[in-house]
Amino acid sequence: MTDRHRPVLAAAGQAADALELFGRVSARLRRLVPFHSAVWTAADPETGLITAPMLVENLGSGEGCAAYWRSELLEENVLPFRDLARASVPAAGLRAATGDLPARSARFRRLLLGQGVHDELRAVLRIGDRPWGLVSLFRTTDAFRPHETDLVAGLSRPLAERLRTFARPPASAPGTDSPASGLILFDWAGEAISANDEARHHLARLPKGPSFPTPLGLELPIWVIGTVLQARAVADGWDRGSARARIRTTDGRWLTCHASGLTGPGGRSGPVALVIEPATPADLAVLVAEAYGLTSRELQITQLTARGMSTAEIAAALFISPHTVRDHLKTIFIKAGVSSRGALVARLFTDHYWPALSEPASSPRT
Repeated sequence: MTDRHRPVLAAAGQAADALELFGRVSARLRRLVPFHSAVWTAADPETGLITAPMLVENLGSGEGCAAYWRSELLEENVLPFRDLARASVPAAGLRAATGDLPARSARFRRLLLGQGVHDELRAVLRIGDRPWGLVSLFRTTDAFRPHETDLVAGLSRPLAERLRTFARPPASAPGTDSPASGLILFDWAGEAISANDEARHHLARLPKGPSFPTPLGLELPIWVIGTVLQARAVADGWDRGSARARIRTTDGRWLTCHASGLTGPGGRSGPVALVIEPATPADLAVLVAEAYGLTSRELQITQLTARGMSTAEIAAALFISPHTVRDHLKTIFIKAGVSSRGALVARLFTDHYWPALSEPASSPRT
């Protein structure tokens, strides 16, 4: 971290939630790296898909978001976020990447040029190769300079570390009903054509953000649209990733949104089915473990602890020594901010949030 990063990270440290973080960081960063407009969004760390919240600055009400993400997922572009998430440097400017020929990007030709954008600087806020946030900064004059890109790249990990703390379970969450899975069908043009009551219930609990009307009388958030577009990208062979994202509701709970393309008569591409439902323990195990910075082994030990197993039983189950289990538990307690097994289980596996798993979940990357 350099002296230039400190005021930005200080602003991030004052934020109470992810949306406030985006607003504070954007305002402070603009003094160091001037830009005209911006989009800041959280990302699902396992799939890289956009999720809540999203902050759109100086781009109207976000009416162009659907076209932007459609281009991102369904067209050949320069600097797609999925590539930037794996790149050695997690930030890049469009003009610098194209040798000052930004029209090589379909996104620039079809969308940005008509909006008066001269250059776009993109960044992925990541820890390792886990993306916790995506950033697009736009300028109407001048290209982003290498030192500006370097400054933004240097913010990637510390901002991601701050973002992931907001994925932690709340101290308490109100009990709510958990209706069955919601289902929305989309035609191949991306228009919502059918939805059940459960889907409407879940959608009503999502936070505010860019959304778009449908003939069904539903306002569909951009995060839902992004998941549908990803399903199309997979069906069309553009991507092999998962069309799945977890979205936090206004009452602090999590929903899982997953979509898949269906096959029509004669094997032709059919509609896209999107399911939105309460997140299962398996959906949340890795997310919450990473929010606390737990390694794969620490997650396993935490889950076995939640099942009531003793130190000796955990050691036998994982083929490690009891001493090693105790050392791991000490580290887990520090990361979770607790001092006992009971407090750990209450913090991560409360009945009102998500129950202890019957089997250890797949592990996050260390």
